[in-house]
Amino acid sequence: MSEIVTYETRGRVALITLNRPEARNAINGDVAQGLESAIDRMEADDEVWIGILTANTEGQAKPVFCSGQDLKALNAGEAGSVTKRGGFAGFVYRERAKPVIVAVDGLATAGGCEIVLAADLVVATPRSSFGLAEVKRNLVAGAGGLFRLPRAIGRAAAMEAILTGEPIPGERAYQLGLVSRLADDGAVLAEALRLADQITANAPLAVWASRKVVLAAAAAADDETLIAMTNEAMGQVMRSEDLKEGLTAFIEKRPPAWKGR
Repeated sequence: MSEIVTYETRGRVALITLNRPEARNAINGDVAQGLESAIDRMEADDEVWIGILTANTEGQAKPVFCSGQDLKALNAGEAGSVTKRGGFAGFVYRERAKPVIVAVDGLATAGGCEIVLAADLVVATPRSSFGLAEVKRNLVAGAGGLFRLPRAIGRAAAMEAILTGEPIPGERAYQLGLVSRLADDGAVLAEALRLADQITANAPLAVWASRKVVLAAAAAADDETLIAMTNEAMGQVMRSEDLKEGLTAFIEKRPPAWKGR
């Protein structure tokens, strides 16, 4: 039996794949535990600096990144799609230091869209779409979508998507700022890897510290808190071994060899 969430490394990148295509990659307890474990593994590996989260869509007539909560499991009274540390899918509220790029080629709806919104960067194809369809089933998007989607695309566009339950096409999501990069259909992983390579070429401590401040700003933290967090981030990178390496590489006109410490 194949793993329901797979994990592999490609250089500095952890590639995490939802692997339940026969169920439209819907989230049940096994997927949630598998995804949480994959994030734990990424965070614990000093050789990995960034993650890419994608999905297996083989055999699907219309590709689906993730259809959200497994409603059959929910209706049957099965629990487990929410973990204590990660929330829904073991991911949406999971605290982590390392950025995650989500690579979407297909529909990301309901909890699947909330997984996307919990990532740091989104690479998608034009045939992808993003929606919070909960109102169509007398449910509420309870895994962060109601506040993260307005932050990502603005109140008016988010309100329409949430109240109609209609998905936002990939091109429109790119125009609104939810999607960072558009890739050709079937080429989303290659584009996500290119983006990851660009990020991992930089000093990891600086990347992780900068990410933390950007997320706090998006969450509407007050300026005093953000200034303190920025100063803390500056102090962290200034005390690191990589500071000297960055300066020396600049002076010697060569690429730096980052160590992440």
